[in-house]
Amino acid sequence: MSNDFYITSILPHAGIIIKICRAYTDSEEDFEDFYQEACLQIWKSRDAFQNKSKWSTWIYRITLNVCLTLSKKNKRRANRIEVFHEETDKNAAFEDENLNLLYDAIKKLSELDRAIILLYLEENPNKEIAAIIGTSANNIGVRINRIKKQLKILLDGKIN
Repeated sequence: MSNDFYITSILPHAGIIIKICRAYTDSEEDFEDFYQEACLQIWKSRDAFQNKSKWSTWIYRITLNVCLTLSKKNKRRANRIEVFHEETDKNAAFEDENLNLLYDAIKKLSELDRAIILLYLEENPNKEIAAIIGTSANNIGVRINRIKKQLKILLDGKIN
């Protein structure tokens, strides 16, 4: 991947990639793997971008697909091998307790609800979320309200 491509096409949208990867990982090591793989896939698929949506939407779709794929692979591997891993070294992004609680709550949601709420938190309009997810804007509005209620219950109970 060229440094220019990363600086001009990925770095301005790094926040999107970081938020999605963080919602699908439990450790800094996994986060870094997911982030790198998302950047690599964005670079590999750059020629397939047809300007039918915003570049940020394209990045979101690729990153979400990468995270879903890697999450499934990690779950299968974890089912085959029991691994006990204690996290001891966290970077600054993992030190904000309130933010960690929010991410813990988001991780309790289904994969689809997780994707929807992350798009919502990125302040994407319901119409754009619907286009990414593949449903109607009205359906997204209903789901967002249900997800908010779920998150409130989880956060009020401080996640269990």
